[in-house]
Amino acid sequence: MATVTRTVAEVSESAKRAARELAVASTEAKNAALTRLAELLGERADGVVQANAEDLADERAADLTPALRDRLTLDEPRVAAMADGVRAIAALPDPVGEVLDERTLESGLRMRKVRVPLGVIAVVYEARPNVTVDCAALTLKSGNAIVLRGSSYAARSNAALAQLVREAVAEAGLPEAAVELLTSGDRAELTELATAEGLVDLIIPRGGEGLKEALKSVATVPVMYAAAGNCHVYVHEDADLEMARAVAFNAKVDRPGVCNAAETLLVNAAVAEEFLPAIVGELRDAGVELVGDDRTRSAAGNGAVGEATAEDWDTEYLDMRMTVGVVDSLDDAIDHVNRHGTGHSEAIVTSSEEAAEGFTEGVDAAVVYVNASTRFTDGFEFGMGAEIGNSTQKLHARGPIGLRELTTFKYVVHGDGQIRD
Repeated sequence: MATVTRTVAEVSESAKRAARELAVASTEAKNAALTRLAELLGERADGVVQANAEDLADERAADLTPALRDRLTLDEPRVAAMADGVRAIAALPDPVGEVLDERTLESGLRMRKVRVPLGVIAVVYEARPNVTVDCAALTLKSGNAIVLRGSSYAARSNAALAQLVREAVAEAGLPEAAVELLTSGDRAELTELATAEGLVDLIIPRGGEGLKEALKSVATVPVMYAAAGNCHVYVHEDADLEMARAVAFNAKVDRPGVCNAAETLLVNAAVAEEFLPAIVGELRDAGVELVGDDRTRSAAGNGAVGEATAEDWDTEYLDMRMTVGVVDSLDDAIDHVNRHGTGHSEAIVTSSEEAAEGFTEGVDAAVVYVNASTRFTDGFEFGMGAEIGNSTQKLHARGPIGLRELTTFKYVVHGDGQIRD
C-alpha cells in the first residue's frame, strides 16, 4: 500500500512501471484478478463494513449531511453490489487490442487502428468508497494502472478496499503497483498529481465544483471531469401524469446525494394546476424541501413551496431539496435546461413522439431520457459493469466512463519495404 512516507512522484513512478506491464497483460490474467477480487469482497465483507463504521464514527464525518453520509456508507448489500459490478466487468469484452479500422492504403501499406490503454489514470474522489473498487476494476480490465486519492472521510474504507484489490492483482501474477492509494490527505497532493506530466496520463476528479475549480487552476495533465449533475425532469402538457409523478419522485428521492438525481422539476403550464398539488405533496411527505417560482407556488397552494432564488436554478443540491418551475412550452423547457443544466442527464415525460424528438434533439446533455428517471445514468445500468464517473465533456468521452472510455488508440502499419517519394 502507498504510505505517507511516499511522495506523489514515487507513487506515480511505481504506477507508471506497472502500467507498462499491465498494458500487455493477457485478458485471462486480468479477468483472474477481477474474479479473485469479487471473491475477496464476499469473503471479507465484514472487515470492509467494520472499517466503514469507523469512518462513519470519526469526528470528521460528524457534520456531513444525511445525503453525504449515505454516499459514505457501506453495508453488506452494497459490498455485494460492488462484487457484482466486478464480475460484470470481468465478463465484458477486453477493449485492448480491438481493431477499430483496417485497410490497405494506395501505397500498399496495411494499416490497423487498434485500441490501447491510456497508461496511468489518477482518480480523485470524495466520500464514496465504492469508487475505490469500481475504478480499480475498470482500469485493470482496460490495461491501465491507477492512482487513487480518496476523501479523508473514507480513509479506512478506501484502505481496506484497495488492499483487497492489490491482493487480488498479486495473486493473478500482475504488479501490485497497478493499484496505488495516496493516503496522506494533504491538499498539496492534488497539485502534485495535476502537474505530474510524464507520469500521470489522465486525471478524473469525482466531486463538487470546488474540486473541479481547484484542478482547473493548476492542471497540466489532461483532465476528464466527472462533473456535477444539475439534472431536470420536464413534464410536458400531454404527459401521463401518474407516470410523471413516479418519474419525478424517483429521480429526486431514490438517492438524492448522487449526481444523476434530479434537482429541478419543470411543469408545462397547461397541466400545472392539476399536476403540482399531488407531486408537491408526495415530495414534501418524503422530506423534500421545495422552492419554486411564483406560478409554482400559486398552483401548489397553502405555502407548500418556498420562494426560489436565482442561485437555486443553478444549484446541484445533492440533498433533499428541489427547485420547481412552470414553463409555457417545450421550447421554454429546452431553453431553461440548456441555460441552467450541467449537461449531465435530462428527462421529459410526454406521450408525443414529436415532443420527445424535439426535447432529445434540442437538449445539450450527455444523456437524455424520454419517460424515464434520470437515475439510470450509471455504468452498471448501461451494461458497463461500473463506471469511473459521468463525463459532461464532449472530448474525449461523454456520459458514463467505462472500459472503452479509458482507452485511446494507435495506428499499426505493415509494409513490404515501401519508401515515400
